[in-house]
Amino acid sequence: MTKSLTTLAPNQRLGWRVVQSVTFAAGLFIVIALLVRPRLGLGALWNVLVPIAPSLLVVAPGLWRNVCPLGSTALWTRHMGLSARRRLSPSAQGWFALGGVVLLLLIVPLRHIVLNTNGPVTGLVLLAVGLASIGIGMTFEWKSGWCSGLCPVHPVEKLYGQRPALSVANAHCTECFRCTAVCADSTPWMSPLVTPGTTGHRTAGTLLVGGFPGYVWGWFQVSDAAGLDARGLATAYAWPFAGLFATLVVYLALRSIVDKRAVDTLGRVFAAAAVSCYYWFRLPMLVGFGRFAGEGVLIDVHGALPSWTPTALRIASTMFFVWWLVFRTSPRRSWAVRPRYAAGHQPGSERDSQGTPASITVSA
Repeated sequence: MTKSLTTLAPNQRLGWRVVQSVTFAAGLFIVIALLVRPRLGLGALWNVLVPIAPSLLVVAPGLWRNVCPLGSTALWTRHMGLSARRRLSPSAQGWFALGGVVLLLLIVPLRHIVLNTNGPVTGLVLLAVGLASIGIGMTFEWKSGWCSGLCPVHPVEKLYGQRPALSVANAHCTECFRCTAVCADSTPWMSPLVTPGTTGHRTAGTLLVGGFPGYVWGWFQVSDAAGLDARGLATAYAWPFAGLFATLVVYLALRSIVDKRAVDTLGRVFAAAAVSCYYWFRLPMLVGFGRFAGEGVLIDVHGALPSWTPTALRIASTMFFVWWLVFRTSPRRSWAVRPRYAAGHQPGSERDSQGTPASITVSA
């Protein structure tokens, strides 16, 4: 076993199981609240949990991967020995990755149409996603089907988590079965552009890196008043997809002229732009300075704060994320430390010291 491989001691694994259980209970509480106390559930989900998540993905994506309630749900059958453990080919994994991006882009606009304001519908959607994750976990080996595949949050994990502050122990995988062509958890400086070179992976990475900053910007141009009719649907989807197209064109143009060695840096610039854009709009909204009155408010204290508060919040958050993702000197860390290899799954001569394919490429 090399220094890069580790196995959790029983007391460490128990500690993580406790944290996972608490996080799962919190997620279950939110779902129940959405069904029976919609106002409480909607506030807890959209104004507490979701605004925290992007920062956590930037700083410590491995921590989130260890405690994500849907991740625990998806992997429960594998831990219980109930999974069929089917292995996906790299090509199939690429299409799953692209499917995760498509799901992300299609689901998020629904917040303006119904999910931000209707607790029971949001709760039922979360329950449906949970059941889907269980079904996928029952079918495919470890994280290949859901956590590193169709999960619509996973593309954002890869986009924002390119320079983690630390590598945590992997609290789910007891041994490494090399279930994915490129393990997002164990690959240093993971990003959407680090792929095994399949069409699905390359398309998903390019679409997300180039298009997500504009998509985020466009999403914040729409009010929750968008109705569940043709006009509301068109508005809710037109703005983010128009923004996606605009920044994707800019990204492709820049990628075609920069040195290939600078493609990774360009990707981190666009990642910083996306997360900075999110907090540019979201932080002022939380304290009552939003563009649309009453929307996205955690606690309305705008009357007690100076008028320059939104500007200060925007400058501070943008400076932080640009520094963290673009300018900060960072060692080559992965989100988590790879567990020991399972018998019969040792890395071969064609693989690097991380156990990932030697043919890993950065899309250019």
